[in-house]
Amino acid sequence: MISLVIVVEVNPEEIKKFSEFLAEEAADAVRNEPGCRQFLVSQSVQEPNIFTLAEFYDDAQALEAHRKTPHFLLFQSRVKEFDLIVRKREAVQGEVIFP
Repeated sequence: MISLVIVVEVNPEEIKKFSEFLAEEAADAVRNEPGCRQFLVSQSVQEPNIFTLAEFYDDAQALEAHRKTPHFLLFQSRVKEFDLIVRKREAVQGEVIFP
C-alpha cells in the first residue's frame, strides 16, 4: 500500500471554499476509485489555514490513476482558479510497512 501525506497552507480568506472543494474531492476518490483505500483530511487547531491530507492507495498505479481522474483535475483547477493554496509545506509519498 502507498501513502501520500500532504501539508498545505491555505489562503485564510478561502478556508471555507477550500474545505468544500476538498471534501468533495476526498469523497469522490474513496467512492469512485477502487484503488483508493482512505482519504483523510485534518485541519490544524492552532492554525486553521493549515490542512493535512493523508491518502492511501493499493499501489503506485492506483495513485497515478487518481491523479488522472476528472474529480482530481477539477479540484486542481479550482485550487488554481481561486488561488486557494498559499504554499505546499510538505509532500511525502511512502510505502506502508505497518500494520
